[in-house]
Amino acid sequence: MLEAGARSGRGAETGRAHLRALLGLLALLCVVAAAGGYVRLRSTFQAPGPAAAASRIEVEPGASVRSVLAQLEAAGSVRNARAVHWYLRLHGLKPRVQAGTYEVPPHASPAQILELFEQGKVILEQLTVVEGATFADFLDALAQHPHVAHTLQGRTPAQIMAALGHPDVAAEGEFFPDTYRFAANTSDLAILGLAYDSMQRLLEGAWQVRRPDLPLDTPYRALILASMVEKEAALKSERARIAGVFINRLRKGMRLQSDPTVIYGLGGQYDGTIHTKDLLRDTPYNTYTREGLPPTPIALPGRESVMATVQPESTPALYFVASGLGDGAHHFSNTLEEHNSAVQTYLVRLRSQERNARPTPVTSAAAEAAAAPAPPADASHGTAPASRAATPPDAQSKHHR
Repeated sequence: MLEAGARSGRGAETGRAHLRALLGLLALLCVVAAAGGYVRLRSTFQAPGPAAAASRIEVEPGASVRSVLAQLEAAGSVRNARAVHWYLRLHGLKPRVQAGTYEVPPHASPAQILELFEQGKVILEQLTVVEGATFADFLDALAQHPHVAHTLQGRTPAQIMAALGHPDVAAEGEFFPDTYRFAANTSDLAILGLAYDSMQRLLEGAWQVRRPDLPLDTPYRALILASMVEKEAALKSERARIAGVFINRLRKGMRLQSDPTVIYGLGGQYDGTIHTKDLLRDTPYNTYTREGLPPTPIALPGRESVMATVQPESTPALYFVASGLGDGAHHFSNTLEEHNSAVQTYLVRLRSQERNARPTPVTSAAAEAAAAPAPPADASHGTAPASRAATPPDAQSKHHR
């Protein structure tokens, strides 16, 4: 009996040993499986993604990591959103996903994509406002941009200025023309705020380095004249000289007689050509009929025009007229006699260009008609006020370059 009991005890012990070994093996298998699963999760998180091309993703404000990962998987940028989410949970990672539009590079790993979100590296959109554009042009560009949040529909310039915190300031001229880069869905008002601040910094800096003898008593008056220089000057090299002519005329009490101011005052009535009746029609902006500067700027001047205005060229010239050579240059004159001669030269060149632009006659009757003397030019072409400082008007005015 003792021998049988001993055998029974030894068998039980052997069974328990086998069970322990089996449990150990199972535990090892679990560890190996877990380790393999962890390796797979880590690989999923760090391995290059499946997308062969860049793609865009819009992350809405308040979006969760899980929902964004699902978007990425649906777009083909992530293979297994659930595996990535489990990896984040196992490591206690809670990446901060900032709202905005992102560009996901080709084959970007989930780790790289989530880093983009954490750093807020959103796509920057672009809007360019050219020098010499008007405030209305700026508003049109904002309204037409597909990635700007439009909040200003129906608002007047005065209401927009009030919204910017400057209720008593006229909008024209107060915004710096530049290329602005911004995140998608930035509001039009925010972009205008950037442009306004940029112009004020430019104007303040320019005013600090102005020539002390200028007949301009405020930065705003300098801004008005800078806008005229911007519209008159086709060549950067002539800005300071044109500013010098206007400064000379202001000192002498001469009317500025600048075509761009007349055009601005006409508004929607301007048909592309300045006629004599337009020069005689009195508006607050007609510098042929009124002395001094117009009441506000007529455009958004660039940096070079602002600096040329506060540091104009010292010149004896009182007049300038387009050369008519097609290069945007002007002829500057010290005397009225010289200026009138330059005007006539310009008109001769203008008429020659008009004749050369006529189509070649194809019949004998047409050839005879073309050979006949040209009819008298429109009064706005054929005459130029004796004291004018600007370019005689023509159908293709350089002021709208």
